Amino acid sequence: MRNSSVDGGVPSWLHRVANRTLANPRRFNSIINRRAPQGAITREAAVLILFGGPFESDPLMAGGLPASADVLLTQRASTMRQHGGQVAFPGGASDPGDEGPIATALREAQEETGLDPSGVRPVAVLDEIFIPPSGFDVTPVIAYWEKPSAVGVVDPAEAERVARVPMHMLVDPRNRFQVRHPAGFQGPAFVVDGMLVWGFTAGVLAALIAISGWEQDWDSHDIRDFDTVVAELDADRLIRGDADWASER
Repeated sequence: MRNSSVDGGVPSWLHRVANRTLANPRRFNSIINRRAPQGAITREAAVLILFGGPFESDPLMAGGLPASADVLLTQRASTMRQHGGQVAFPGGASDPGDEGPIATALREAQEETGLDPSGVRPVAVLDEIFIPPSGFDVTPVIAYWEKPSAVGVVDPAEAERVARVPMHMLVDPRNRFQVRHPAGFQGPAFVVDGMLVWGFTAGVLAALIAISGWEQDWDSHDIRDFDTVVAELDADRLIRGDADWASER
């Protein structure tokens, strides 16, 4: 997949992400190679892959990744008809007035999280990735958060959580594995901050991490059942909820 640079002046720890072709070195990440079948009717969409953190790299860390670097993710409302409860990048369908995928990604991210687009520097646009269940052709837009603004859930009917997820949690081998979904899908996954990141979002993150210089060796042969992982996370949330309740008494 081609990675077209949009703008310069990005942190050196993001240079590889902004200027290299996405990679699938372990040959199990089918997400990044999905293209719409010839003649298929698709809908245009875009997502914002927004990295935050200091401009300066950390010379002691792989790829210079700063300790406080993060990426903005949302968790869709569980009541949504499509992709309910799934962790995603901010984004959505293109509007007729959008001047390309960057405009779509920024508009949707603002609507979903309340972020101020003026503090976001787009740095690269990836090729479209086809999402079969919804028929969307999704263009990922990579950006650097030059001037972070407050973010949060804007519409509970759309999202139940907005989180700045630390990149060091995502690259930690203890938080990475493959997940096998009952529908037959198998691919990269992450468990971070009580959330299961899988599918499109995990596939793109895994491919970006693979070219970033940040990746640590992890067990790609660790394949877990989707329903089991979700059940474990639900049980953990209940336990933590009981602990929080008890601490408040």
